[in-house]
Amino acid sequence: MTTGKKAISITAILVLLILAIICYYRYFFVFGEGVKAGELNYVVKKGYVFKTYEGKLIQSGIRSKQTGTVQSNEFEFSIAKKEIAEKMMANSGKFYELHYKEYKNPLPWRGFSVYVVDSILTTKDVQ
Repeated sequence: MTTGKKAISITAILVLLILAIICYYRYFFVFGEGVKAGELNYVVKKGYVFKTYEGKLIQSGIRSKQTGTVQSNEFEFSIAKKEIAEKMMANSGKFYELHYKEYKNPLPWRGFSVYVVDSILTTKDVQ
């Protein structure tokens, strides 16, 4: 192998390695994780090619200092497993505590949101 071909091979391997690291960071690295709690508004299965489960949680309101009104906070998310989505669909309108992972960018087969719910911690009836 000549010196020129060896340099091209090493450069190609380095470029591929750098691209792999960038792709991992953007699409598979868990940027954050936590728990959100609130009343489940809806869960739907949608998508053109990849059918994913998407949901919305309405978190309890926060009293605004300026106007004195209650504001509603919405948490839109994708759901990782079919079993979790079906359980949530059967109990829509209840109060949930959901564990989620946050990614930097969404993937079509993972859902439309960067927030992906991977487990249900608790479920309660709304009072």
